[in-house]
Amino acid sequence: MRLPVHGRGASHDLPNRFQRLHLEPEAEVEGESSGAQPRKTRFFVDRSRSVISHNSSPDLGFSVSLNPYRGCEHGCSYCYARPTHEYLGFSAGLDFESRIMVKPDAAELLKKALSARAWKPQTLALSGVTDPYQPVERRLRITRACLEVLLECRHPVSIVTKNHLVARDIDILSRMAEHGTAMVTLSITTLRKDLRRVMEPRTSIPARRLAAVRALADAGVPVGVNVAPLIPGLNDHELPEILAAGREAGASHAGMMLLRLPLGVKELFAEWLEQHFPDRRNKVLGRLREVHGGRLYDSRFGRRGRGRGPFAEHLGNLFRVSCRRLGLKRRSYELATDGFRRPERGGQMRLFDAG
Repeated sequence: MRLPVHGRGASHDLPNRFQRLHLEPEAEVEGESSGAQPRKTRFFVDRSRSVISHNSSPDLGFSVSLNPYRGCEHGCSYCYARPTHEYLGFSAGLDFESRIMVKPDAAELLKKALSARAWKPQTLALSGVTDPYQPVERRLRITRACLEVLLECRHPVSIVTKNHLVARDIDILSRMAEHGTAMVTLSITTLRKDLRRVMEPRTSIPARRLAAVRALADAGVPVGVNVAPLIPGLNDHELPEILAAGREAGASHAGMMLLRLPLGVKELFAEWLEQHFPDRRNKVLGRLREVHGGRLYDSRFGRRGRGRGPFAEHLGNLFRVSCRRLGLKRRSYELATDGFRRPERGGQMRLFDAG
C-alpha cells in the first residue's frame, strides 16, 4: 500500500485513460510516494477561446457554468471532477491537485459572451467543476474579475465553494444581492477538523466556512450550506449537526449530495480509505454498493447523486426532517434576470453605477 502524501488527497497519479503509456516513477526517485516530500503545485495558462460551458444534466440544477480554473488545489480525495483533467493530458490523481490551469482572460471572455445578441440571461454557476475560490484565487483574483463583469451586467450567478475566501468579495456580492442576482452556497462536509484535514487538505476549516456563511448573511447575500458529498459510514451521521450549524450561522437554504465516484476516482478513494480509515473501509464501500445496486457508482441521471434503497431513503428523510425542523429551504432562490444589461462594448465598466 502506498503511503499518503502530506497535504494531498491522492497519493499517486492514475494512468490517463486516453493514453496508451503510463510512467510509474520509483518512490526513491520521485521522493513523494514515500511521503518524504509533497509535490509542489504548478500553474499553467489556459488560453481557451470561450469560458462558458453548457450541460443538459437534470441533476445539476443549472445549464451554464463558468470555470476560472481547471484542476483544484483543494485536493479533496473524493472529487468527482478529477477525471476531467485527463482531457488535458494529465492524471486524475496528484496531477489534478498540483497541475492547475488558470484562465487569466476569463473576465474578458465572459464579457464577450454576455455581449452576444444571442445570449439569454440565466443563472450562471460559478463554478460547475472546480472551486472558484481555491487558494491561488487570493493572488490571481480571476473569479473576482468575473464577478465585476456580472455586477456590471446585473447577470445572475450562483457560487458554490469550500473556501472562506468568498467573503473577500462581499462588497461585490452584496451589490448584486440588491438586484437579486447573487447567491452563495458553502459546501460543508464535516465539522471535524481531523477529518477535514485528511479528506479536504487545502480547504478552509469548518469554522471558517461557517464564518463566511455568517458574514454573507449579515451583508444581505442569500447563502446556504451544502452537505456534499455525504459519505455513508464516514460523515453521514453529521448531517443534522452540519445543517444546524449552518442555520445558526445564517444559512437560509440547504442541499445534500451522495458521494460520486466516477471512473478512476473509485480507486483513489478506496486507497485513501485504506490509508486513513482502514477500519471503516469495508463499511463505507459496502454502503456505497448498497445504494448503487451493487456497484460503487451509478452514473445514470437521477441516481448518481441520490442512490436507491432503504439506506438512501433514510438519508433523504433525515435531510428533509432536519431542514423542516430548522426552517431551512430545500430549494435555492430564484435569481432575477429582468435587470440584465449587455456590457458596453469598448466602454468603461459601470461597476459602481447605482442607476
